[in-house]
Amino acid sequence: MKTGFMLSCSVVAAFLAVIAAVPAAASTITVAWRDKAPYHYIENGVEQGFLLKRARQIFDNAGVPAEFVQEPAKRIWANFAAGAQSYCSIGWYRLPEREAMVQFSEAFHTDPPHTVLVAPNALAQVKAHRTLASLLKDKDLVLGVVDGVSYGPELDAMIKASQNQIDRKTVTPALMTRSVAVSRVSYMFIDRADWEYFNERDDNMRKTIQLDLPDMPQGLNRYITCSKDVPRDVMQRLNKAIDAMNKSKKGA
Repeated sequence: MKTGFMLSCSVVAAFLAVIAAVPAAASTITVAWRDKAPYHYIENGVEQGFLLKRARQIFDNAGVPAEFVQEPAKRIWANFAAGAQSYCSIGWYRLPEREAMVQFSEAFHTDPPHTVLVAPNALAQVKAHRTLASLLKDKDLVLGVVDGVSYGPELDAMIKASQNQIDRKTVTPALMTRSVAVSRVSYMFIDRADWEYFNERDDNMRKTIQLDLPDMPQGLNRYITCSKDVPRDVMQRLNKAIDAMNKSKKGA
């Protein structure tokens, strides 16, 4: 009887040792993205966007299981602030206030400088200003600002100190361009890729005018952000995949 008991214990111990030796399955990470064409968006019910495609490839190449979901920008950052776990998002600037909430990957895209989109009834007044610094001092102009996102630390600070009237709305950049087109606001700052995309597809854009100013801040890098609980080795695998992709693009 004692021999049988010892044998049973040995079998159980061997089984537990085998289980312990099997690596735990990697947990699926939720990857949130905001509606921002042409970076990431939905068209005819299909997820599109060059940065969304790039991000999917990075997670695949890194061997990190991921479920991509669309969420508004303010909700994404509310989730990070609330301590969401196994949670990442794509396409964000690296800002000091975000460092406390998230981990940043290596850069996986670099923007050109922002450009200025002007309403038809404000063109003469805007063009009277030769620099961005001068433009932001005009108290009669209304600057449309998309709430819940950043234009980069330098431009954010200039907007905060601006003497323009600020019309801040929780909308997508696409909806803000329509406010410019119908002259609800005098002008807005817009990513050049956004403007090129909308200009090709939206008839309302024909009513607007695109201008560049010499003192516009340089374009910034975009990153993948992840909650603090995402393991270091996962971040390292993502960075390795980003590095390989960046090297491949340079060699193309």
